[in-house]
Amino acid sequence: MKYLILGAGPAGLSLANKLKQNGETDFLVLERESTAGGLCRSEDVDGSPFDIGGGHFLDVRRPHVNEFLFGFMPEEEWDKYERDSRIEVNGNVVNHPIEANIWQMKIENQVEYLKSIAVAGCNLGTDMPTEFVEWIYWKLGSKVAEDYMIPYNQKMFSKELNQLGTYWLEKLPNVSFEETLLSCLTKKAYGAQPGHAQFYYPKKYGYGELWLRMATAIEGQIEYSKAVKKIDFTTKTVTTADGTEYKADKIVTTIPWMEFDEIIGMPEDIQRSIKELKFSSIQTEYHAENLDTAAQWIYYPDPKLAYHRILVRHNFCPNSKGYWTETNSERIDIEEPNDNYKYMNQYAYPLNTIRKPEIMKKLLAWSAEQGVIGLGRWGEHQHYNSDVTVALALKLANELLNKKSC
Repeated sequence: MKYLILGAGPAGLSLANKLKQNGETDFLVLERESTAGGLCRSEDVDGSPFDIGGGHFLDVRRPHVNEFLFGFMPEEEWDKYERDSRIEVNGNVVNHPIEANIWQMKIENQVEYLKSIAVAGCNLGTDMPTEFVEWIYWKLGSKVAEDYMIPYNQKMFSKELNQLGTYWLEKLPNVSFEETLLSCLTKKAYGAQPGHAQFYYPKKYGYGELWLRMATAIEGQIEYSKAVKKIDFTTKTVTTADGTEYKADKIVTTIPWMEFDEIIGMPEDIQRSIKELKFSSIQTEYHAENLDTAAQWIYYPDPKLAYHRILVRHNFCPNSKGYWTETNSERIDIEEPNDNYKYMNQYAYPLNTIRKPEIMKKLLAWSAEQGVIGLGRWGEHQHYNSDVTVALALKLANELLNKKSC
């Protein structure tokens, strides 16, 4: 066969459907689960959809992505929302990002935070640090660092934050001290706002419905319950857990590189580097109570709470109730036992460790030369949102088809 695609999540489904729309049907998708969608799958819990991967929404900022996806689930089946995300910190509940919304705190807290930000290293002209924790202090000051950013990231990613690099922190909203001060004086947010400032979510279904429809569009070209365990670069062959072999001219992998139990034909130094890649596992849990808030999600840095974020589904999923929590697997033992519905996502977030860019650059370049292409959050080990993943899949499809436009 021409193309073998590993994984039926947003990356694999988008690539396969784009190929098919352009007349290329010589492909097969292998998926380890019994249904499609990857981290964006939904399940019915308590009469309404539960997104097993936590907070996944369709950002409005990429029109060509939305146009492609609306071909499977028309725009009239989606609601469009203004993002309302908040942070609960030291008795204050403020909108995200914190540095743009300190004005929502008690006045004495505003003074404390402003004094701290004013003497942050970036505002004093000191050199930018290379370690994660020092960078947070340098950029945001000690109050934001100690009350929010450090404890929150420890809960979400890892206790050992200095294993993380600083190269990815440009993703954070960039709000200057002047803009923070101005927001306190005028009582409104200034500065760059976070992603998903506007987003789409299905009116009637969970986010997983979109990916089920995309799977239906290539029905017969996806094989389910096929966990890939071995890859042979010399023959471009993969072997699944049941012993079946699949061979293709090109392989596109959207699954974690750590999932391969056996890799043949790859240089030993690259194989060893794969073992250095880190990730966090997240448990999502359903709670039936409705919360008295208009927020769609809330961040919790308090280390006494096991979870780091809640998703208030009745505020973005019509006719539903309750909320979900997200908890790092390292912190589950903090929770009181209960009978709530839970789902463990083994591969939730790729960690941006210091050596990751070097490792992935070499791994992806060498693999591509052999006809094996990494794509998406796990194929590239990047914390991509689903809209970015789809954009990358469309781009790759066009490259494979030698087309220039989307």
